[in-house]
Amino acid sequence: MKSILVIGGGLVGAACALRLQAAGVQTALIDPGDVRRGASYGNAGHIGSEQVSPWSSWGNVLRAPRSSFGLGGPLDFRWTDVALWTPWAMRFLAACDPAQFARGREALSALLADSLPAWHRIAELAGKPDLVIPHGHVTAWMTREGAARGLEAFAAAQWGGTSYREMTAAELERYVGVLNRAPTAAVLFSGTGQVSDPQGARDAMLASFAERGGEVVVGSAARVEVNGRVTLANGSTREADAVLVSAGPWSRRLMEQLGARAPLIGERGYHLQSAETNWPRDLPTTVFEENFIAVSRFTSGLRCTSFVEFGSPDAPGDERKWRRLRQRIDELGIQVSANPDRWVGSRPSLPDFMPAIGRMERAPKVLYAFGHAHLGLTEAPITAEIICAIATDKAPPIDIAPFRIERFA
Repeated sequence: MKSILVIGGGLVGAACALRLQAAGVQTALIDPGDVRRGASYGNAGHIGSEQVSPWSSWGNVLRAPRSSFGLGGPLDFRWTDVALWTPWAMRFLAACDPAQFARGREALSALLADSLPAWHRIAELAGKPDLVIPHGHVTAWMTREGAARGLEAFAAAQWGGTSYREMTAAELERYVGVLNRAPTAAVLFSGTGQVSDPQGARDAMLASFAERGGEVVVGSAARVEVNGRVTLANGSTREADAVLVSAGPWSRRLMEQLGARAPLIGERGYHLQSAETNWPRDLPTTVFEENFIAVSRFTSGLRCTSFVEFGSPDAPGDERKWRRLRQRIDELGIQVSANPDRWVGSRPSLPDFMPAIGRMERAPKVLYAFGHAHLGLTEAPITAEIICAIATDKAPPIDIAPFRIERFA
């Protein structure tokens, strides 16, 4: 393969484009240019190597009612999009089969085992090794009851190649300066980390891609054909030896044009970000489990993220979500500006909460990498290495059979 068109310039698409160009495959990246549209812009920046268990489990189904937005939780469904998420939910329930869940956990464990080292490798490739901060992450509880439940659940869970320990009283005291009181208990993970800034990481990869001769085409892909031809929304066409579909939740329509079923949905998240903050740079990403928020300090400021809202990736934001998020921030005593930046964006989620990575069986010129759900940032570099191996006729670093899009046929 001498040339390829990459559709989608989020973190997965950008990482794939850089890897392909560096491997000698002439690459053109097609992206609309709206950096705030996808989850790559607004996520928590967490490299979640510990998240080896698919979200499609009966435990999450049983927890769903008490996690609903109406009862103060993070889970919500846009009723105007009921026709979109109802069939997706039926597939999700089918994926909760214990045997399928076990196979999914095995596949995700293999994919995530090298996710943090893969981030170090692509940061080096981009010439920005300081993009990766491997200082783990924290899950904290503010009440004794929450801590007891959380610690019991953590002890029963599987965390892949990562590990955790309870934080000491002295370590918990570090939060006194940024919260109205120290957490009752918390755990610190090893083998995970964060990026210094999600958009900064994407920018660095795209800058290195361009320096190596890669081309960025500003536009939207309207149609993809099995021969590697892409028609843009403005009517122009581009051709290459192959095409990579990596357009997040918008990959669904393109894959359907190619005869592949890709039951993606927009799993929407929200954030508030403040340039004004007293959160120390060396305090890791912290998940406040009872408050349903994650807090990360970036070079661009402090970001607080929350919510799991199922619906159209193009729907407008829900004002109630930002108000609820601000309420949670204020309850914890976290310092943010009076008018923080507000964002909503869509994680591309498949019903079994496994990504789609591979080459189409019926259209060998079409590769795909989408559906990474909550792990798009985490899995972007290792996905790029897999796609690069496929494109250059090498063996992928892991077995990618579980990630075939044909599993939804």
